[in-house]
Amino acid sequence: MILERCDIEIDPAKQAEFEQAILRGVETVISKAKGFQGFKVNHSMETPSRYLLLIYWDTLENHTIDFRGSPAFAEWRSIVGPFFTRPPIVEHMTLVGKSS
Repeated sequence: MILERCDIEIDPAKQAEFEQAILRGVETVISKAKGFQGFKVNHSMETPSRYLLLIYWDTLENHTIDFRGSPAFAEWRSIVGPFFTRPPIVEHMTLVGKSS
C-alpha cells in the first residue's frame, strides 16, 4: 500500500467552504478511482491555512498514472483547486512500521 501525502494551503477565511469541497471531491471523485483504499483529512491547529490530505492507494501507479492521467483528476481539481493559495506539495510514502 502507498500513502499519498498532500500538504494543502488555503485562505483560512474559506475554511468551511473548503472542508465541504474536499470531502465532496474525495467522496464523489477520488473514492471511485482504481486502487483507492481510503483517506484522512486533517486541519492544522497551529496554522489555520494548512490541511493534510492522506490517501491510501494499492500502488503508486494507481495514483500517478490511473488517477492523475484520467479525466477524474481534472474533475477533482475543479472542485478543490480554486481554494489553493499555492500548489499542493505531494509525496508518496511506504509503511516502515506501525503500532497495533
